[in-house]
Amino acid sequence: MATTGDGQAGDGTAGDGQAGDGRPSGGGVGRVGMIGGTGPAGRALALRLAAAGLEVDLGSRSAERAEQVAAELRERWPGRDLAVRGAANRDAAMADIVVLATPFEAAAETAAGLADELAGRVVVSMVNALTRVGRELHALVPALGSVAATVQSVLPRSEVAAAFQHLPARHLGDLHHELVADVLVCASSPRSASSTAALVEAVPGLRAVHAGSLASAGPVEALTAVLVNVNIAYRSHVAVRLEGLRAAGAGAP
Repeated sequence: MATTGDGQAGDGTAGDGQAGDGRPSGGGVGRVGMIGGTGPAGRALALRLAAAGLEVDLGSRSAERAEQVAAELRERWPGRDLAVRGAANRDAAMADIVVLATPFEAAAETAAGLADELAGRVVVSMVNALTRVGRELHALVPALGSVAATVQSVLPRSEVAAAFQHLPARHLGDLHHELVADVLVCASSPRSASSTAALVEAVPGLRAVHAGSLASAGPVEALTAVLVNVNIAYRSHVAVRLEGLRAAGAGAP
């Protein structure tokens, strides 16, 4: 695992769900928008969601670049009916639920520029604030404690959650690899918690675990650096799996 171009941890190697006004009604996962989704982890998550049968708008500042990446995903997996298409970030922000997958330096600015489009929506931040120091990855602490909290501060009309920080991008982007992992979900409202948990569990092999409000997002994001360093030391691709949880209802207690 290591930071990738979209701020996500990698592997140490280089119904329609809408109300009448077009905003999500909260029923079902619906269409997924990926803002800044053309980096390794963003495209890997988009692939997994599309393989699970969801419609995915893969967003970028350039719609042409986004469609190029989406086409590459479809061509790489020709036996799959992948409903993933490229879109400008502004169009991806109009989806039922939106995932923010930009580099951490651009997360707040990008989100703030889409505040009107994201109003009333659940926005899931998968962004980590990490920096390399020698051979190690170190966690950075944003002024508000986490990237997710910073994004929430610039999106007062949205409900922000944090999730997907700890999945190795290499395994996430390989549909031949069977995923078995827990995804820690930090969310401060029942709607954002349940919507994010539903998105997580749309992917076979992933289990959503409610890890508290956005106040817990800082430690969750920082844990990525620890997992990266474990992977570097052991040349591995570890994921998080918690023991002792009851079988059902872990996503939203």
